[in-house]
Amino acid sequence: MNFIGSKRLETERLILRSSKMQEQKRLWEILMLPEVNKWYLVGAKKYANDSKHWTWERQEKFYKSKVEKAEDNDVFVWSIFLKPEYTRSGKEEVIGQVSSQESEEDITIRDVGWYIDPNYQKKGYATEAAQVMIDYMFKEVGINSISSSAVKDNIASCKIFEKLGFSKTSEVKDTSPYTFYDGLLTFAKYELTKEDYNENKRI
Repeated sequence: MNFIGSKRLETERLILRSSKMQEQKRLWEILMLPEVNKWYLVGAKKYANDSKHWTWERQEKFYKSKVEKAEDNDVFVWSIFLKPEYTRSGKEEVIGQVSSQESEEDITIRDVGWYIDPNYQKKGYATEAAQVMIDYMFKEVGINSISSSAVKDNIASCKIFEKLGFSKTSEVKDTSPYTFYDGLLTFAKYELTKEDYNENKRI
């Protein structure tokens, strides 16, 4: 596995860059939207009802520490920017985040995740960003497989996994350790190996 960090990645419509502080407040604003954090599960349950914890004044310290590590060669997290020709403002805009992180003791098996500003959802941007990230992780970083999951009711993310060639391996009912859910959730588990990915690319 090659520890080469979050190298700049580009698609027809998007630029993916390692995290910088100038876009973090906007990413925080996106995550605070109920329709986003409903599915992108973040934070510990003990903060579920602590509104002060989720203010930018409290969260800024966390985001600063995240940015301080962003250039480390073992960090694979990208801010997603929409190119100017595709924005309403005519200027480059940050619209979300995509990441690949360790999921098991074997560091060559990764987890993946993403979130997108609701104003830019249903346009294929999450799929586009995830695709270029996964291509990078398999081809350049040299991971062996991706093992990830999504809440089954998060139909959009489940469809993205399927579009990207993942195999659904199981469904598991479990309690969420994260902030915005109580009770049992059904998680759909997905897997994609390097061999299957390369085979799909040849088809």
